[in-house]
Amino acid sequence: MESLLGVKIGCLFALLVLTLVCGLIPICFKWFQIDAATGRHRRVLSLLGCTSAGVFLGAGLMHMTAEALEGIDSEIQKFKMQNRTEREGNASDDADSAQVEYPYGELIVSLGFFFIFFLESLASQCCPQAAGGSMVQEEWGGTHVLELHSHGPPPSPSKGPLRALVLLLSLSFHSVFEGLAVGLQPTVATTVQLCLAVLAHKGLIVFGVGLRLVQIGTGSRWATLSILSLALMSPMGLVLGLAVTQGDSKGGQGLAQVVLEGVAAGTFLYVTFLEILPRELAGPEAPLAKWGCVAAGFAFMAFIALWA
Repeated sequence: MESLLGVKIGCLFALLVLTLVCGLIPICFKWFQIDAATGRHRRVLSLLGCTSAGVFLGAGLMHMTAEALEGIDSEIQKFKMQNRTEREGNASDDADSAQVEYPYGELIVSLGFFFIFFLESLASQCCPQAAGGSMVQEEWGGTHVLELHSHGPPPSPSKGPLRALVLLLSLSFHSVFEGLAVGLQPTVATTVQLCLAVLAHKGLIVFGVGLRLVQIGTGSRWATLSILSLALMSPMGLVLGLAVTQGDSKGGQGLAQVVLEGVAAGTFLYVTFLEILPRELAGPEAPLAKWGCVAAGFAFMAFIALWA
């Protein structure tokens, strides 16, 4: 028991240190600031951004959404099994089987997507200059490219913090649940295996978050605080897992957890498809190379999904 506790404490520090290091690298080094880059330097940063976009796409589809759908389906099955023991007759069984076919998980993920869509539309309606969803005019090698989703005059990147905040919040929710899963593991072997799987994809994701914060013009102080708060989420979840005496959820806690995971997955997909991918693919330079970088990032996350 003491060895298991020691391994989990080691996992806690590993998650904290890796997240901080990977997230702060783009913030601390001016080489990653695309606004001051020109020529080959700018093209390399653009391709690096496309790779991080592929990582975000893979994380959203292969990890967050997949885990949320699996968890929601599992909790619904548990709920139905409990009800089955209290019911009698074939009619109730038929009703249960009919209800299973409804895609509750997909509905919850979609609700998360449309919830953030509503918040951004509301922000654009009430405060167009601060919404960050306006038509952004960027210069790529002398060519001006107009992005979609226009709601007003072109703002500077620093005036669009809403999607960055949504990205951080959705990843924070996901990180808490990842840490919670590590903290609930019953053996040393399963703890180490799950922790390594989390570390393998978390470092690249957090690096992409730091790169994204730098590219949208976030100040160094706020970007550092954002990475620090994100780094604390997985250890916080792990501590919560250590505090739980039983892995089985009671009183609907498990269902509430997977619903939050589903909402977080929907918000993450919204930011990925409407902010990250359009911004990275907007430039006219080397479209096949950009596709290759996005595919490489996605393939890496899909490979990690074999263990995560």
